[in-house]
Amino acid sequence: MKENKGPSKDAPKEKQPKNPAKAKVQEFIEAMIIAICIAVFIRTLFVQAYKIPSQSMVPTLLVGDHLLVNKFIYGVKIPLLRRTIIPVTDPKRGDIIVFIYPQDRSKDFIKRVIGVGGDKIEIRNKKILINDRPYKDKVGIYSDPVSYPAIVQPRDNFGPATVPHNALFVMGDNRDQSLDSRFWGFVELKDVEGKAMVIYWSWNSEEQDRFWQKIRWDRLGSPLH
Repeated sequence: MKENKGPSKDAPKEKQPKNPAKAKVQEFIEAMIIAICIAVFIRTLFVQAYKIPSQSMVPTLLVGDHLLVNKFIYGVKIPLLRRTIIPVTDPKRGDIIVFIYPQDRSKDFIKRVIGVGGDKIEIRNKKILINDRPYKDKVGIYSDPVSYPAIVQPRDNFGPATVPHNALFVMGDNRDQSLDSRFWGFVELKDVEGKAMVIYWSWNSEEQDRFWQKIRWDRLGSPLH
């Protein structure tokens, strides 16, 4: 009889069972990394959340409104380079857009498009003219009855000025309380982040004391025009 010398050196070694706790931690970390990558991808290309910090868009948007911004509608841009690689459409007059503030590129602003490339813009005593025709301003409000001459400031009397073909002229709906193109110039198309689409949350932190009364229930889910 042959002597049993035990397992061969070339025989495959039996795998040791993994530590269940360690395996769960690893799975959790992997799931979190995947979730973060998906979230970054979606935020970069498709949708972004934005909170209203000022009264410049009253009454359309209130302080404490939280919006979803469609980033894909104006094309897919290469991050940082701001170069459009998949064009879709350009902003149109009346669109509410989020863009990089030209005078401080660390900030995003939100305004309404009033003029597009090639438009001649003029404001006379708070009345907007586009290409020498009165603009039907259905959403703008004016809270200050005083009308300043252009030599004092451009709020109430501006231009005429022609919008460059790669740019936009924007204004806040709260015309007398908005820092916009009248003061700092045009928005370049490459700096447009997206179009504001819907209010998904609205929070009034000033008027009510109880939590459920601070929520502006009637504004939740409101589409923006």
